[in-house]
Amino acid sequence: MSDIDSALNSAPSSVRTFGVSWPLLVAFLTLLGVLGNTRFNAVLADGDTYWHLAVGRWMLEHRVVPQSDPFSHSMPGVAWTAHEWLSELLLTGVHQAAGWAGLVVLVALVFAGTLAYLMRFLLARMEPVHALLFTAFAAGMMMSHLLARPHILVWPVLAVWVGTLVNAGEHGRNPPWWLLLLMVLWANLHGSFTLGITLGSALALDAVLSHPAGQRRAAAWRWAGFIGLSILAAVLTPAGWHGIWYPFQIMGMTVALDVIGEWLSPDFHQPQMLELWLMLVLAIACAGRMRLPWLRLLLMLGLTHLALKHQRHVAVLGLVVPFLIALPLARQWRATEGNGRDAESVDRVFRALAAPARPGTVAAAALLAALLIGMLMQSNRYAPLSKTTPEAAVQAAMHAGATGPVFNAYHFGGYLIYREIPVFIDGRADMYGDALMKRYVDAVQLRGTQDLPRLLEDYHIGWTLLDPGTPALAVLDRLPGWRRVYTDTVAVAHVRDGSNAVRQETP
Repeated sequence: MSDIDSALNSAPSSVRTFGVSWPLLVAFLTLLGVLGNTRFNAVLADGDTYWHLAVGRWMLEHRVVPQSDPFSHSMPGVAWTAHEWLSELLLTGVHQAAGWAGLVVLVALVFAGTLAYLMRFLLARMEPVHALLFTAFAAGMMMSHLLARPHILVWPVLAVWVGTLVNAGEHGRNPPWWLLLLMVLWANLHGSFTLGITLGSALALDAVLSHPAGQRRAAAWRWAGFIGLSILAAVLTPAGWHGIWYPFQIMGMTVALDVIGEWLSPDFHQPQMLELWLMLVLAIACAGRMRLPWLRLLLMLGLTHLALKHQRHVAVLGLVVPFLIALPLARQWRATEGNGRDAESVDRVFRALAAPARPGTVAAAALLAALLIGMLMQSNRYAPLSKTTPEAAVQAAMHAGATGPVFNAYHFGGYLIYREIPVFIDGRADMYGDALMKRYVDAVQLRGTQDLPRLLEDYHIGWTLLDPGTPALAVLDRLPGWRRVYTDTVAVAHVRDGSNAVRQETP
């Protein structure tokens, strides 16, 4: 592969880049785009951010990782381990130190660093214009899940894990043992570490098969030992071996996966970066410009299947696949491009910027980024979106004398936990299970005439907090002993008898 490296990274001396490189530009422009565009307040658009912060706060107060549920009234004390405890502590620490702006800055820095690493990896294998194209697609697909939640913190871990293993296999080297420490970190940050073990196992087999026949046995022992130790490293968490089964538990929840938005399939009636990515890969393949080893092809097909089935996996597809196809695509492209050269002056500039950035330029970019971050930290431009923050409705319900347990909309659970109000349901679907999820869905959608009244009685519900337009509201408005006390475009609140006069706002 050294011939490819030298061909792509040798820049003509006549092109002056002032020490700038593509990875530095990618990182800086990503950071600027996320922090400088108010549209990206969507980083704080998910209600789960609230309950992750509440879990982190609880751990700081109690100095222990919870092993049972301290937040709901529907399943109090049920066995539940905070699988993402380390991420939650980090998010809480940043939030307590720097507020909501700090969380947005953290997400932006992680996102920018991940893309810069991907860009540097690709530049060592393919033409800069191709590296830019796949990095841009990765950025677009990852933005679909760019939220202040634990999965963001493992994006750079996933990138380094896959990139390092691919690099070791392509160079015929052994897997570096320091990756085992990365696996321990990953397993305590987010439950997706099982994906890392799966990818690692496939890449291990790919690396073994790339060796000459006489060397495969020795290589197989080394890589098998690495994968075995990776599995052992992954259980060094408060959840222990149960953490291995956690993702399978989630994937087996039929009701939850049918109603939770991020687990639904992408809606191709709306513009989707995934659709453009699929057309690009199909065009490259049909043009005969890419031939993948069969194991990498299976990995790409498996990740594509997950992305088509669950939109939360679109980001993983966009990030991982470029590592898998970079070298095969570059080799096939160079073998079929012919002798002609197009846009040589543009090529020279692109290749010049593929060289590593100079330390002085990196320092200057870091200073500019720090100044930008400092200015934004002084502003109040970042706050959770109102659709997950029913503050006015909760205040109105409290003022109306709401007492007892609440029956809440699924995505309001995080905010209520953050407010230290025990919830009926929230984003921890694995804890509630399909049985309660089905009863909740049947009640709010009025699938049975007595589902909602029976649930309200069984759980001794004293007030409700639901989305406007929820079918259950029609029953609550007519149900004896219940009164609507607040309505706006975010939430509707009902309380049992004894409430004050109805208050309604129309923004």
